[in-house]
Amino acid sequence: MANTNINFASLSDTRIIAQIGDFMKYTRIQQNKTQEQLATASGLNRYTISKIENGESITLSSLIQILRSLQQLHLLENFHFIEQISPLEYAKLKKKQQKERVRNKSNNKEEKDLGW
Repeated sequence: MANTNINFASLSDTRIIAQIGDFMKYTRIQQNKTQEQLATASGLNRYTISKIENGESITLSSLIQILRSLQQLHLLENFHFIEQISPLEYAKLKKKQQKERVRNKSNNKEEKDLGW
């Protein structure tokens, strides 16, 4: 399978599903597996394997099971993200912390100076 850059944004959903099916079939054949072997390893039936390889839609769970059996789960690494705070939210948080710090200082003075 040639490594070409495909602009997935310009493809229809149907074409993207077909592209995924082509990848699955290519990978299966490269690993010298039959559809039946892949189905058994994935815990699915052969019909499901045939569906995706023929460009038909399957469930996300089935897709994950197939990727796992083909040792291709690394393809999902792009879905991992580290939540980061936006600069605007960070500025708001800092401002809030400063207000709380000032409020706590004034409360501490009142507590210390009870006049006893």
